[in-house]
Amino acid sequence: MRNGVRYCWVLLLVACGLGGCRGETPATTVSKSAADANTLIHPNKTQLVTVVTDDWDRFQATLGRYERSPGQVWKPVGAPIDVVLGREGYGWGRGIHGNGAPAGRRGPIKREGDGRSPAGVFDMGTAYGYDRAREGVSLPYVQATPELRCVDDPKSRHYNRIVSTADTAIDWQSAEYMRRQDELYAIAIVVEHNTEQTEPGAGSCIFIHVWRGPDSGMTGCTAMPMDTLETFASWLQPNAAVLVALPRSEYDALQRPWGLP
Repeated sequence: MRNGVRYCWVLLLVACGLGGCRGETPATTVSKSAADANTLIHPNKTQLVTVVTDDWDRFQATLGRYERSPGQVWKPVGAPIDVVLGREGYGWGRGIHGNGAPAGRRGPIKREGDGRSPAGVFDMGTAYGYDRAREGVSLPYVQATPELRCVDDPKSRHYNRIVSTADTAIDWQSAEYMRRQDELYAIAIVVEHNTEQTEPGAGSCIFIHVWRGPDSGMTGCTAMPMDTLETFASWLQPNAAVLVALPRSEYDALQRPWGLP
């Protein structure tokens, strides 16, 4: 009889391994994954920007644009755009996807000064620029005055914030001028990396802006030619767009669970 009981336990374990046992929740696990895919990018988001590299350490990338009706399938818009990233490629950032690498994924982690752009999923924020106003730009727009700084000193209480020296006590050792002597920030669109529950040292001042050229990597931003950026900025709508920034290997692995095109 003891051998018979042992045999029954073996059959039960095999059945559990193949199809799941009553009382366990493999179906719930699947449903949770499906729910995660549906809620990572909110159904009301109607614009998607993808920036994909060949591998973690490359700074040349391809930007794609997509649109959809709320909750529907993504459809491509226009031709792919050649862009450049941080000179060292990608590192997992802090955004809609979470803080750092998602569960089960690996790769570098974005840190201040590492020359990497943040990988992950991020909201798109305010546009800054040198002109008083930008005709055709629907995003919230702020003219970049000489007093505006984006603080990249992790010791500052203003870390990863854009502030004016006209009304802010300076407690930082380093910050980026939002109005520069060159054209790089003639248009600069905020990427909402490390903005909620900001972690000092996890990376700051991430924008989409004008490039120096196709062979020059950035310090951590995404960049493209001025005329292309003007078209891109005019296409973006307030509270509508999400940026998905990934190397190809991660995009392919996360395409289905994240509901990407």
